[in-house]
Amino acid sequence: MVVVASGGGGQVPVVDLSRKRSQVSDLIVKACQEYGFFKVVNHGVPRDIIARMEKEGLDFFRRPATEKEITGSVTPFGYGNKNIGFNGDVGEVEYLLLHTNSLSVSQASHAISSDPSNFSSVVNDYIEAVRDLACEILDLMAEGLRVPDKSVFSNLIRDVDSDSLVRLNHYPSGSGRDIKDHRVRVGFGEHSDPQILTLLRSNGVAGLQISVQDGVWVPVPPDPSSFCVNVGDALQALTNGRFSSVRHRAMTSNRTRMSMVYFGAPPLQAWISPLPEMVTAERPSLYRPFTWAEFKKTAYSLRLGDSRLEHFKTHHPHGPHYG
Repeated sequence: MVVVASGGGGQVPVVDLSRKRSQVSDLIVKACQEYGFFKVVNHGVPRDIIARMEKEGLDFFRRPATEKEITGSVTPFGYGNKNIGFNGDVGEVEYLLLHTNSLSVSQASHAISSDPSNFSSVVNDYIEAVRDLACEILDLMAEGLRVPDKSVFSNLIRDVDSDSLVRLNHYPSGSGRDIKDHRVRVGFGEHSDPQILTLLRSNGVAGLQISVQDGVWVPVPPDPSSFCVNVGDALQALTNGRFSSVRHRAMTSNRTRMSMVYFGAPPLQAWISPLPEMVTAERPSLYRPFTWAEFKKTAYSLRLGDSRLEHFKTHHPHGPHYG
């Protein structure tokens, strides 16, 4: 693992996937335990697939606001602007949210693109490529944790009923900069991702920050050739807290930034609970079993930065339960 110093005095772990597999799996586990975050290089996602996806996203965001709004408010899929979620959170961002189901992509494409068949093809190619990468990373995690079933994590997002999502976030140049005092504002506020794993690829513009020990915010150096990997809340529960979901945020800039985010999630009715291998007498189960649908409902009921897993800890006798 290469640890790259950032401009904020912190460090960001970078894992080269072309190295010896056993070394890579151990380095990934180390990064997930210490940061809940790392970047991957030599990831194998074809450049043309990334470039085509980025072009479709930028073409969409360049359209007039009235045309973009035709896709409808995010319910939850479609176009959104500034409003994040359903609880009053706002940011300096506009975004396009899609389910990774190919039929859902096809249906949404008619409102999003003037060439819906091409849009569907590009998005589905990208989804397939990043899902394969996410599954490879999850398998490496299982190997590094010495879990007997190496596909225990990846099977959850390979499932045909996976609730995985893709979101394109667009931060227009200067959108958050106060002309009088030149302050840079938060584009997307502090939060962790509720899903299992997040893969994020952005253009060469800085903005992403992760929270490390003592609440210090560490800027992640932009690198279009890499993917950022976030541990999500569901993976924290599956590993019984051995991995921690990373809290992160996006800051605005005087340059346009677009990120393409894949959220790997299980099927709605899949059960999430600590793996038996992660539970010991010294470290009993931290979380009660819950379905992804139950956890997702709780996540949507909270504000952006609220802690979700607290409601599912075994010592939380009055946590929400949606039978």
